[in-house]
Amino acid sequence: MNTTLDIREIRKEEFEALGRLLVGVYSSLEGFPTPDEQPGYYRMLANIGSFTAKKDAKVLVAISPAGELVGGIVYFGDMAEYGSGGTATTVKNASGIRLLGVSPKARKMGAGKALTNACIQLASAKGHSQVVLHTTQAMQVAWGLYERLGFERSKDLDFMQERLPVFGFRLQLVK
Repeated sequence: MNTTLDIREIRKEEFEALGRLLVGVYSSLEGFPTPDEQPGYYRMLANIGSFTAKKDAKVLVAISPAGELVGGIVYFGDMAEYGSGGTATTVKNASGIRLLGVSPKARKMGAGKALTNACIQLASAKGHSQVVLHTTQAMQVAWGLYERLGFERSKDLDFMQERLPVFGFRLQLVK
């Protein structure tokens, strides 16, 4: 793991680059809907910077030692802003994580773990008792990461995104 990654909030001039990175990552996932199948989802990814305008939301980025943007994630300190299907937006005393993506050339650098841990720290600092997220079968790398970090399946958070099953997870934070 590369410990010299810089994890910080996104800057306006990075919105477009992170959007392109996320569209590329998600559209290359085997078994995940294509941009033609879910154009609205891909518009959301391309416009990732718009999440910075939501109440208690932060878009975090991972910057390599060479100064390259290599990944990103969205943190929600207010689940009402989480914006997924299912019941997640009604969960109380929780923070949410969405839209983790890491450049294929930066895999194994620890960017996904560092971004997720930064969100867990934000949730803990906010005094929340849990962190909620969703993933799909196509996202096996992220699924494994979440489980290694202590997230557990939470079937009550599952929902269908059009024809795609989306699976809920929770991490209980120690008080």
